Amino acid sequence: MSTPVHNIQDYSLLSDEECDRRIQTAKDTLGDSCVILGHHYQRDEVFKHADVSGDSLKLSAYAADSKAQYIVFCGVHFMAEVSDILSRPEQITILPDLAAGCSMADMANLKNVERSWTELNSVLVADELVTPVTYINSAADLKAFCGRHDGIVCTSSNAKQVLDWCFKKREKILFFPDEHLGRNTGYRMGIPMEYMVVWDFNQPLGGLTTAQIKNAKMILWKGFCSVHQMFQSNQIDDFKKQYPETVVIAHPEANFEVCEQADFVGSTEMILKTVREAKPNTRWLVATELNLVNRLKEEVKDQGKRVHFMSPTVAMCSTMFRIDPQHLAWVMENLASGNVVNAIKVQESDKLMAKKSLDRMLSLF
Repeated sequence: MSTPVHNIQDYSLLSDEECDRRIQTAKDTLGDSCVILGHHYQRDEVFKHADVSGDSLKLSAYAADSKAQYIVFCGVHFMAEVSDILSRPEQITILPDLAAGCSMADMANLKNVERSWTELNSVLVADELVTPVTYINSAADLKAFCGRHDGIVCTSSNAKQVLDWCFKKREKILFFPDEHLGRNTGYRMGIPMEYMVVWDFNQPLGGLTTAQIKNAKMILWKGFCSVHQMFQSNQIDDFKKQYPETVVIAHPEANFEVCEQADFVGSTEMILKTVREAKPNTRWLVATELNLVNRLKEEVKDQGKRVHFMSPTVAMCSTMFRIDPQHLAWVMENLASGNVVNAIKVQESDKLMAKKSLDRMLSLF
């Protein structure tokens, strides 16, 4: 990585308007050699600069096919890692702020997962009976772990298809790091709740008995998204007392009770598509990140659709919020000056195996 000709400290006091001007000038200079990807949860001030927007699956697939030399990923760390894994060797993925992480992804690390796998092997032959599945919201070394153990990656868009693939191979699944996506998906596939157990990595054998492990179809890692845990079923009850006609739509990272009361459950792309295609003059209560909900609210209001955020308190992805116009202007002006800052590079020892598990996922579609 070359020494930046522009220092981030010089950008911290710039107005958003000045950053907008500089970002656009840099984009004009770079042309087709650079693409900006924006996740749906990104703040508006940054999202408006994205050449392509979407959820993790859409942006991952785009990164794999992109012709641009530079991929500026306005998301969080694991997303940029996926871009680096799937893109060509000559391409460079950049994360505007390296502090943009994911609290859910941090709830599962390689040391704990490997220890848990060893403990599972003390009860049963894990490599013959268990398929490890990591949600895309995870570090690259966990995707590599799945690659080494004939496992796979999933997203909220394709979790059902991925689990179907897994159960055709082996009788059990270890699902990490989000227990709620695993439980909500498994339940809708007809797996009884008693066959889905939670593995607490802070306890021996995950806090489970050997009988529970042997009986389980899905072993769910004790992890969650802090944003989606803000949504509670009583919020639906209270809202429907005032607006009984409301249609409820939730992301599967929300807890089981919320998803059970929802009329629709799906990924961010599914939420957007469902509300956009709904009949005019309908009312929606949405359980997902605030920035997405606010943009959707403005987009469909002229159709008489009323979109409401489920939680009475603010619930936004605070780590994604760290990507701001100042950081984006900094990386873009450095690129325009021939300098790369904040490049994301997955270790080669992990990249091959991580790509293997990601390719398994992408081959299903």
